Amino acid sequence: MRLDRRTFLSAAAVALAGCAAQPGSDIPTSSQPRRGGRLRVAFAGGGAQETLDPHLANLFLEASRSKAMFDKLADYGADVSIVPRLASKWEAGKGLSTWRVTLRAAAFHDGRPVRAADVLHSYARIADEKRTFRAKANLALIDLRNSRAIGDRTVEFALKRPYAEFPNVLAAFGAYIVPEGADEFSRPVGSGPFAFGSFQPGRSLLLKRFAGHWDGAPYVDELEYLIANEESARVNAVLGGQAEYAHDLTPATARTHENGGRMAVVRLSNSGMQAFAMKVDRPPFDDPQLRQAMFLLADRSQMVDSVLSGAGQPGNDLFGKDYLYYAADLPQRTPDLERATWLIDRAGAKGMRIQLDTSAAASGFIEAASVFADQARQAGLDITAKTGNKDTYWADVLNKGTICCYRSGAMPIETHISQRLLSHSTTNATKWARPEFDALYDKAVGTGDETRRRALYLDMQRTLHAEGGFLVWGFADWLLGTSPRLRGVVNAPANTLDWARFDKVWLG
Repeated sequence: MRLDRRTFLSAAAVALAGCAAQPGSDIPTSSQPRRGGRLRVAFAGGGAQETLDPHLANLFLEASRSKAMFDKLADYGADVSIVPRLASKWEAGKGLSTWRVTLRAAAFHDGRPVRAADVLHSYARIADEKRTFRAKANLALIDLRNSRAIGDRTVEFALKRPYAEFPNVLAAFGAYIVPEGADEFSRPVGSGPFAFGSFQPGRSLLLKRFAGHWDGAPYVDELEYLIANEESARVNAVLGGQAEYAHDLTPATARTHENGGRMAVVRLSNSGMQAFAMKVDRPPFDDPQLRQAMFLLADRSQMVDSVLSGAGQPGNDLFGKDYLYYAADLPQRTPDLERATWLIDRAGAKGMRIQLDTSAAASGFIEAASVFADQARQAGLDITAKTGNKDTYWADVLNKGTICCYRSGAMPIETHISQRLLSHSTTNATKWARPEFDALYDKAVGTGDETRRRALYLDMQRTLHAEGGFLVWGFADWLLGTSPRLRGVVNAPANTLDWARFDKVWLG
């Protein structure tokens, strides 16, 4: 079943006609988990070419389906700390250049046990030089040739350098464990809480409860993923009773429905960093005075209210608010137009025309650029937004331009630094490159003492807060719509373990 606007036109009309009677109020619900039923969830999809290969998962739909059918060795908790999954424990060897991972007793859907050989096969497949998988960069520090299985339940990983944050690798996006030899996924076999049933690419995926899952069988009998690329179709599916879960709502839609009694709105806090990325290796933002002025002229509260419709909280020019190692004690920046204007004059930038690259590549980018341009004009800068091609936006802004709209989902702060802020980082949109900063990072990840490592991350964040290239103006809530029948959906940032997770929810 594919959900579109036409499919739900009549259903929506019926639902709206009954609004005064508060339909759904007679649906039995329970705060206690109960078993049974088919849960239907509506996501935007990737078209007829989509795949069930978990190592190719990129879209939110694909990430949720992958975690339903497969497991990783570890995953991200609500604060993006690392929680064990197929791995029951991990221990570093002396010098942090080897790690032993012990597997829990778990089984694939066909009854085979999950073994160390399956882990090594999965990681070797992801790391294949001839292929491009999402987790490939995360696994690059593993020396797979010298890693080995010790029996069926232990893997000894050899690393190319000492690395205290190795558990982050185990939880990397897309680092799922598949059976040894698996390389075809038309009828995938995993070890996740749901087993494959049937698949119509671009339309639907039906999964069934896996009674033998190591973390307990799901409450629902079946889980069906439905494709609805238009937000209105996802919402109408819930309102019309064709789905119980609608992924990714806009703040305006959430405001319309959250008090109507027919669809609950779930807010997933801190799910998306909202920022402007200034390139610090070229004019005009190679001048730290101008970057400081940009930090001070930004009215973050206004941007959260106007761009996010209040569905979020102000940022403080650092990634990872409330995540493990976040520098929460640094003072919160507030607008100071007088000092910002003074710094702009000192930088010789008064009246300067600056192009701000934006696009429809992400929700709110065009609105954010407009609001920020108005704020900058009050301090003497002439910022003009240029809307680019949404299909090539991220590739275009990585190396071109001087400032652009930017966002990020959840990941450990260490991963954010390694992927975006080191001299050799491949997705370094701000072109921040300092040998002394790189050295601090190397020292942190090579330090086994957690207290000392935390202090080093704090030092790095102090530097970024003072003179970095990311102007982080907010952290957006991710918004979901659910039927009153659906219970157990929790507040967890997007891309973490409990986001879009359906083995622990139930139908009332």
